[in-house]
Formats: sequence, structure tokens, C-alpha cells
Amino acid sequence: MRLAIIGECMVELSNSENDLYHLGFGGDTLNTAVYYSRCGGDAEYVTALSDDILSKKMLQQWQAEGVGTQHVKIMPNTVPGLYLIENDDGGERHFHYWRTHSPARYLLDNFPRVLDELNEYDAIFLSGITLSLYSSDTRKMLCDFLQYFRGRGGLVIFDNNYRPRNWSSVSEASAAFNEIMHIADLALLSMEDEIALHGEHSMPNCLARWLKSGATEVVIKNGAEGVLAGNTTDSFKVAVPTVVKPVDTTAAGDSFNGAFLASKARGQSLAMCVRAGQYCAAQVIMHKGAIVPRDVNLIEGAA
Repeated sequence: MRLAIIGECMVELSNSENDLYHLGFGGDTLNTAVYYSRCGGDAEYVTALSDDILSKKMLQQWQAEGVGTQHVKIMPNTVPGLYLIENDDGGERHFHYWRTHSPARYLLDNFPRVLDELNEYDAIFLSGITLSLYSSDTRKMLCDFLQYFRGRGGLVIFDNNYRPRNWSSVSEASAAFNEIMHIADLALLSMEDEIALHGEHSMPNCLARWLKSGATEVVIKNGAEGVLAGNTTDSFKVAVPTVVKPVDTTAAGDSFNGAFLASKARGQSLAMCVRAGQYCAAQVIMHKGAIVPRDVNLIEGAA
């Protein structure tokens, strides 16, 4: 499965000892691209960067990870976004962002033909954070293209990553999510984000809502409570095999997505894809930062 992933990568500062910070690069969709590649997938990352030294280092890192960069557009004299991660004693992360004028926000406005370039792919992946980058008019252009892409047989994959501070209001976010809900084939959801946006409701109700809206396959992640997965004919719950004490939960969902999609690309069953995602995420949250060292084994049973 040739996968195009649309989003934003930022400069990452993750806290270390003695108030020192480690420099890295991350962003929800980029994290998914890296873990998809590490688990054997073929991904192209679609974004805009500057021509500064950190943007150049990002490109070098992505290429070293096997993530394709042929659709990365360059906007000279701009500044990439930056985020800082702080973790509490339980490993839960808290983000601080500086990204208001990052080049990724202007990708589709400055390079609208990039969408035509994506017709050659089998699938397109994006997230709620991807949607939050763009204006309402730009989101409409993107959604119109995704509707066309799905209509001609392409697979549209959506992660409901919801960050309230990225939106002007809950109603704006809700409208954007409701639109993509009617376009996505495969929904990879966080129950926490579903509740944050739509209010308290059950996982079965969430599953039913997405399937009714047109998704053909839905996966709902709920931390230590496990995963509820289903399609138009069946649904089942998958418990967390081993609950670990996290060091840093950054990229937990992103790494799950990458491993899940790599397993799906190999033609494995929905249950096996979920298991692959759970195993990968469990390894990732035992390390600091979004992207763990390359020697960390992310595939269960691999040497």
C-alpha cells in the first residue's frame, strides 16, 4: 500500500535532567510516517518546510528513516513550528506550541497542485491536527479532493487527533470533523479525543456513529481499557496484552497507527493489525520523545 501522509512536522524539545532539553523533530502525522516505515511500510510525507538549517535536518532525518520527501514543498525565509514537551510523574505529556506562522499551514494555499500529485497513491492519511492547520476554505478544497479520491477507489484514513487550542471554537472543530467523518474509509480514533469534542458517550456509540457516517472500518483506542474495532459486519474488543508504566506517552497513538497500517498493508486481519499497533505503542511510550531510537524493536516476534 503506497501511503501519502499530509501534515506538519515541528522542532521538538523534550525535557531531560537538570532543565536541559533534547532537540528532535516530531508531529503526529510525521510520527505515523516514521513508524509506518520502520514497520515495513512505504510512506511519502506531504508538507511544507523552510530553507533553514533545522528544516534541512528534518529532511535528512526523514530520508534516513525511509520516509519519502518528493512532495515536500519549500517556502524560503519562513520558520518551522516548534513544540516543547513536559511530562508529569505518570509519563503523561503536556505540550507548548509555537507554530502560528509555520510553512505547513500554507501548503495547500501556495501549492494547490500538490493534491493532484497524490492521485498515484493507494491511500491518504491525515489527522484532526492536519485539518486545524488550514482555513475553512482550504479545508473545503482538501475535503473535496479527498471525496474525489475515495470515489475513484482510494483509501482515506483519518486520525481524530483533537487539540482544542488549535481551533477558534469547538463548533469550528466539530464542523470540520463531521465533514471528514463522511469521507473517511478507515477511522483510527482516540476515545479521549472523541469525548473531548462530542461529550461523554460510550465506545459502542462512537463506533456506531462513525460506521453510520460512512466509514467501513473503525478502531477506537482507549488507553489501558483496550481497543474496540469493527466494520460494517462485526465488532470486537481487544484488551491491552501488558499494561506498562509509561515514561512518555508522546506518539503513543501515532506509533499505534504506523504499526497498524503497516500490518494492514501486509494484508493481515483487523485483529492482527490492532495487536501490531498495541505492541509498537507499548515500546514507544517507554522512551522519551516522539521518535524512539532505531534499535528499539517495534514488531512483536522480530529478532
